[in-house]
Amino acid sequence: MTTLRLATFNVENLFARWRFKAGIDPSTANSRGWIVDQTRFEELGVDDKAITGAAVREIQADVLCLQEVENVDTLKHFRAQALGGRSQYPYVAGVDGNDPRLIDVAVLSKWPITRIRSHQHFMDPANPTATLFSRDCLEVDIEVEVSQGQRTPVTLFVNHFKSMLGGRAQTRAKRERQAKTVMDIVTDRFGREAPGDHPFVVLGDLNDYLEPDGDGSSGIDQVVNWDQVDNVVTRLPGDDQWTHYWSGGDEYRQLDYLLLSNSLAQQAPQVLPEIFRKGIPLRATRYKGPRFPGVGQDKPKASDHCPVIFDLEVQ
Repeated sequence: MTTLRLATFNVENLFARWRFKAGIDPSTANSRGWIVDQTRFEELGVDDKAITGAAVREIQADVLCLQEVENVDTLKHFRAQALGGRSQYPYVAGVDGNDPRLIDVAVLSKWPITRIRSHQHFMDPANPTATLFSRDCLEVDIEVEVSQGQRTPVTLFVNHFKSMLGGRAQTRAKRERQAKTVMDIVTDRFGREAPGDHPFVVLGDLNDYLEPDGDGSSGIDQVVNWDQVDNVVTRLPGDDQWTHYWSGGDEYRQLDYLLLSNSLAQQAPQVLPEIFRKGIPLRATRYKGPRFPGVGQDKPKASDHCPVIFDLEVQ
C-alpha cells in the first residue's frame, strides 16, 4: 500500500500576461517571450504567484490538480520559478479548454501520468451549438507503485464547473448538466453496476455549495451526494468545511471538492482532509491561523480559494 497525497487548488488566474506602458525601466523587465528595446512592461501577478508557490510547496502534494491555469507552458514556467523545477513534479497534464478567458484545468504529478483524455468537445444538450463544460472535464490516470513491481492506476476527473456569476439560480441548470455528465463519464469508464469499486476521484472547483438558500437549491448535489463517491470534506466539523470566502455576501462556503470513489474512501476511513488557508486574503476573518508574509486584505494572495488535500491509501 502507498500513501498518495492528493490536492485540488484553484490558483486564481495563473497567467503569463503583461501590463504594457507601466513606466518601468526596460532593463529590469522580464523579457521572456518579448523584445523590450522599446516597449516597457511588467509581468502581472508576480506577488500573487510567489504566495501561490509558497502554498504549493508547503502542502507537499504528490499530485496537484489545478484550476485557472493559462496553459501548460505557463504551468511549467511556474514550476521552474516557484516549485523547484521538473525534479519536483516531473509529470504535467493539461489541454487548452473552452474558457474564453483561457483558464484551464491541469495536473502536476510526482507519479507517472499514463493517460489523458479531454471531454471539452461534449456539446450542451440544452444548447446544441454550445459546449457543455465551461473549461473541461480532464480525465487523467496516475500510475502509483504500491509494491515492488506492482502498479495501480488512480483516475482523476479534474473539473471547473460553471461559475455563479450572474446569480446562483440563473446558472444552476448548467452546473446540473455538467454534474450529470461527469457521472456519465465515470460510469462509461468503469461500468454502471458499481463504478465506486474502482479507484477514482472526481475533484476540482465545482462552483456551488450544497446548502439551499434564497437562490434555491444546489446545482451539484447529484454528483456530490452520489452513492458511488464520498465527499471527504464532510469528515471535518461543519464550520471548518469552507474553501472559499465571498465578501459580497459575507459567505464562507465549500466550492472545492475531493469526491473519492467508495473503494478509495474505504481504504482510509479515519483520514481527515486538510483545507490549507495560509494564502487566503485577510478579508476572510473567520480564519485566525497564520498567513504567509505579504498576504494583503485582498491582494496579494495565493488565491481566493483554499487547497483541499487528502492522503489516499492506494493498494
